[in-house]
Amino acid sequence: MTTATLDGPRLAEPVSLRRGYRFEMVKLLSQWRLRVVFLACLLAPTIYTAVVSRQTTLPADAVYGRLMNQSGWAGSLTILVFMGTLALPLLTSVVAGDIFAAEDRLGTWRHLLIAVRSPRRIFLAKTLAALTVTLVLIGALAVSSVVGGVLSVGAHPLPGLDGHQLSSATLARTVTLAWLSVLPPTLAFSAVGLLGSVALGRSPLGLLMPVAVALVLEGIQLLPIPVSLRMALPINAFLSYRGLTTEPEQLSAMWIGVVVSLAWTVLATYLAYRIFTRRDFTNIAFDGNTRRFALVGLAPLVTLALVSACVIAAATGAVGNGVERQKLESALSTSFSHLYVLQTERLHRPAVTEDELDATAACDKGGERVEDSGPGADWRCVVTWTLPGATSQANAIYQLDVLPDGRFTADGDGPKEVNGFFQVRTPTGDAPNPLWQFDGLVDLLAEAKGQE
Repeated sequence: MTTATLDGPRLAEPVSLRRGYRFEMVKLLSQWRLRVVFLACLLAPTIYTAVVSRQTTLPADAVYGRLMNQSGWAGSLTILVFMGTLALPLLTSVVAGDIFAAEDRLGTWRHLLIAVRSPRRIFLAKTLAALTVTLVLIGALAVSSVVGGVLSVGAHPLPGLDGHQLSSATLARTVTLAWLSVLPPTLAFSAVGLLGSVALGRSPLGLLMPVAVALVLEGIQLLPIPVSLRMALPINAFLSYRGLTTEPEQLSAMWIGVVVSLAWTVLATYLAYRIFTRRDFTNIAFDGNTRRFALVGLAPLVTLALVSACVIAAATGAVGNGVERQKLESALSTSFSHLYVLQTERLHRPAVTEDELDATAACDKGGERVEDSGPGADWRCVVTWTLPGATSQANAIYQLDVLPDGRFTADGDGPKEVNGFFQVRTPTGDAPNPLWQFDGLVDLLAEAKGQE
């Protein structure tokens, strides 16, 4: 492109990054499917939390799912569970996974290069535009999930994953930090989307790369892998916010997740930039090279995960899968103590404190022939405590389903007057006995911090 001058024709000035960014934003916002996605992010969580929180059957498999009818904050935390497994990687596929591939499908690279005359500036503009839209979509999801639950049920207190009561003000802070904590892993999958979009062109695999990587990592997460490798995967960072609900807060996993996710973001973005700036744009039939992508794109990310696992293991001293009998007993007895106090208050019995109960737990996994460690649904625990003025100890039995990520579900198995099913009066109406079924959290890195 040239402009006329008194001295003759000269090349026009290159398009600035600001103008390129604005142009990419206009192209993204003009897509009807992206408008539909934004509308879904803005309305779907509100409708879901408002409707489900008033049902008798609740999503008990999700953390805080069984408490959605007791507080609106539970609805937002439940939505966050579903977001981290597949929804947020899918959003990055729609935005980052297609932002480069769309030019290949439309055959517009030549026109764009003539107009901008800088592959580097094109890459930066597209990356920033994808980042902006992704952040807006996450913000819409966060606000919508809170609005639906709070307007439908109210901003009432909730127990944390260790049983202690979280006030409404504390929950507002916790939910905000929880949504902020999923930004780094979302950026990591967005960078993977950029990498797939750049390297694989019009191939559908490039568009779905974040979802494909998320499904693979999710499958690995379901296995009893070493805790250091679990922490080295960005998919685990979607779950690290749960440590915000305990007292004291379990922040080690969250900070590790932030660092790991940012490392994935930087590496994947650099690989995408390197492939893009070295690409031959004269080949209008470019469909990517899957084999080269595996070597140049995925192999470095796998290497990063393995190196990160070694660094985490050396820095924290974490060994094994992190689910051990002593830590499970400690987590269960702590949750039981807090919830027993809550039950006492709701039944209007004489007040008691956690220290006075002095609750302990003894757990066994699968009988005498099975080692008492690792996840599984065959954990059986007996909680023992003493009431003030009592001459003997009381016992309660729980069946535990412990997941590889440290979350466990305790199901009361007697005596029924302690952890059986019955209704108690709460500020929001009748609710199940808090000691009947509840979720807890084992700190997988507790041993590294010198805890038992």
